[in-house]
Amino acid sequence: MFVDSHCHINFEGLVERLDQLLANMREQAVTHALCVSVDLESLPSVLDVAERYPNIYASVGVHPDHENCAEPSVAQLVELSRHPKVVAIGETGLDYYRLEGRTLEQMEWQRERFRTHIRAARIVDKPLIIHTRSSAQDTLRIMREEGAEQPGGVMHCFTESWEVAQAAIELNFYISISGIVTFKTAVDLQDVASRLPLKRLLIETDSPYLAPVPYRGKTNEPAFVSHVGRFVAKLRGATESEIGLATTDNFFKLFKPLPAISQ
Repeated sequence: MFVDSHCHINFEGLVERLDQLLANMREQAVTHALCVSVDLESLPSVLDVAERYPNIYASVGVHPDHENCAEPSVAQLVELSRHPKVVAIGETGLDYYRLEGRTLEQMEWQRERFRTHIRAARIVDKPLIIHTRSSAQDTLRIMREEGAEQPGGVMHCFTESWEVAQAAIELNFYISISGIVTFKTAVDLQDVASRLPLKRLLIETDSPYLAPVPYRGKTNEPAFVSHVGRFVAKLRGATESEIGLATTDNFFKLFKPLPAISQ
C-alpha cells in the first residue's frame, strides 16, 4: 500500500484521464494522492479534482517559480485553506536555479512570498509543502526565522545533501523522495534515502514530471509511486510492505486528512 504525497494531476495531459489514473492507482496498491497547487489561477482545478475523488486531497499555494501570477496574501491563503479537502499550504519555497541574469538580492520577492506561506500555515496549523532548488541555506534560514517548525511539513522532491535533510528534520519536517532516486546518476540522493529515519520518510511522483525507472522520460502519474517505494525498500534492505506501511502512516500523521474511502 502506497500514497503519492505530491502530484499535479490537474495538469493538462493527466486531468483528461483521471478515471484511468485512479484505476491505475488501484492496480498498483496506491490508495491516496495529494494534488498540489502551484498558483491561485489554477487552484479551482486542483479543488475540482479533490472534490471528485474521496481519496485525492489538495493544497493551496503559489510555486516560487511562478513569477507573473497573482501574489497571495496571508489572509487569502488562510481563507482558501479552509476548504475541507485542503490539507497543506504550498507548494512554496525558494528556487534560485534560473536567476536569468538577476542577483540573489533581486530574488527578495521569492523570499517574501515564502514568508507569507509560512505565516499562513502557522495560523491555520496546516503543514507546509516546501520546494527548494539551489537555495537550501536561504530556505532553512527563513524556515527558522518564521517558525516553520510549528506547523511542520515536508521537503518535497528532495535532492539536497544529508546535512540539509538533517536540518529540515530538526525543524519538524519530513523528507519526500521522488522518482529521481531511481536514476543511475542519483548516487547522493540514494545515500540520503538509505539513511533517513523511517518515521520521517515520504514518497511522491511529482507527476507529470520525473517518472521513475522503468518509465523515465514518459509522463509520470501517481500509480508510479509504487516503483519509488520498491526502489527505496531495496536501498534500505527493507520489504516493500515495510516502506509502504511506514510512508502511508507518515502521510496521514503529517497531513491529517479527513477520513476517506480507499479506492
